[in-house]
Amino acid sequence: MLHAINLENILFLDIETVPEVENFSDLDQDFQELFAHKTQYQRKDEVPPEAFYERAGIWAEFGKIICISVGYFTQKQGERQFRVTTFQGDEERLLIDFSNLVTNHFSLPHHLMCGHNVKEFDFPFIARRMLIHGIKIPSKLNLMGKKPWEVPHLDTLELWKFGDYKHFTSLKLLTKVLGVPSPKDDIDGSEVAKVFYKDKDIDRIAIYCEKDVIAVAQIILKLKLQKLLTDDEILKV
Repeated sequence: MLHAINLENILFLDIETVPEVENFSDLDQDFQELFAHKTQYQRKDEVPPEAFYERAGIWAEFGKIICISVGYFTQKQGERQFRVTTFQGDEERLLIDFSNLVTNHFSLPHHLMCGHNVKEFDFPFIARRMLIHGIKIPSKLNLMGKKPWEVPHLDTLELWKFGDYKHFTSLKLLTKVLGVPSPKDDIDGSEVAKVFYKDKDIDRIAIYCEKDVIAVAQIILKLKLQKLLTDDEILKV
């Protein structure tokens, strides 16, 4: 099936998230209590919720999206290009811009959306944050009532599982195994909140996010037994 998919019909994406506010003390009393309850099963008895708050960005109820990077293949004068761009900054604005891109350019039946572990994390997170902001969810992300074979999503983690539901492989490990240039040469996910709130360097995070998108595209090429992208074929727009 994968070999029959036209690369130009795929929108590759990745998101970066952080806690919605910088410090646990910035939450109102209700949210502090709700966060403590939400994380109780993961925290050891001696770990207070405020010490666990640095992980709040993994939950849509307590986190927010600070950038969405996307990439897509095009043909220019018969030559392959991979175009990458990032929506960043105010969460509501970037979600609206991302929704407009999907609706206007990747909403036809043959279009697919692709990332690594996106079915478990990115897609649900985006949809939940859109609803929190009162933004209509694009049909490509709204899975209500859809049968499994009608879901227009590709997940490189799922593709690599080959049906093995017990298996998890990180993007860093998968790129290493497949001989794809690693995107993890600067920061990693655990450092994103610090770079955002302390260093205030959203551009550095956006570059990190874009590298993940490129890595996912390279994995799809590898799984399709096609040549990897060269630096000359990757275009920032």
